Parts: sequence; C-alpha cells; structure tokens
Amino acid sequence: MANVFISHRGSDTQQAEQLANEIRSVGHQVWLDVWNIDLGDSIVERINEGLEGATYVVVCYSSSGITSPWMSREWMSTLARQLSGHGVKILPVLLTGGDPPAILADLKYADLVSDWSQGVSELLRAMR
Repeated sequence: MANVFISHRGSDTQQAEQLANEIRSVGHQVWLDVWNIDLGDSIVERINEGLEGATYVVVCYSSSGITSPWMSREWMSTLARQLSGHGVKILPVLLTGGDPPAILADLKYADLVSDWSQGVSELLRAMR
C-alpha cells in the first residue's frame, strides 16, 4: 500500500480528515498534520518526515485558496522532487472549491465537491 501525505488548509481540516479516513480505510498509510504533529513537536521536522516518506501528495484545492505558506511549501517541494526523478506523485483534489496554481493547472483533479464518493473512487484508483 502507498504512503499518502494530505496537504490542506487549516480551514478545511474537517473535510481533509474525512478524506484521510477514507484513504486509510482501504489500507494506505496516511500522513495528516492533526494526526502526526503533537504538542511540542517541530512542525517543520514532522512535515519534512511526512513528505520524504510519501508516495503520493494529495493537494486539496480550497475555496480559501491553496497559497497558504505551508501548503505552498508542501506542493512546491513535492513538485521539485517529482521533477528530479523521485518516486512521488501529486494528486490534486477539489476539496471545497478554488482553483489550482498555474503550474498545476494541467493536472486532472478528483472533484469531491460535485460528487464526494465518485471523487474518492477516482483518487483511490490513481493510488494503485
């Protein structure tokens, strides 16, 4: 099974956690900030560990945008690793709305806004 990192805005934590639970329920290992960063932990260190071990990074498009400093670092570093030949893939999802950054605009995304179940099914198929 795959190691999956969920990149999302804080305002979308509830939906991101629901998505993470569905991904985990089929046997994938899931890294989600609210599950993996404990009080007193170095946030940067924990995120770095999650990204280094990820096979897939799920980038959650949000009606609040995806240009938060943390999210930007997460998907930009993943894109750089992907372009350098590391075995990691960005899987975008339309979690609550919004638009992708220009550099990711050509990537097909799973639409969880229009049809949550269908979008999750598409996402899980991409992780095989």
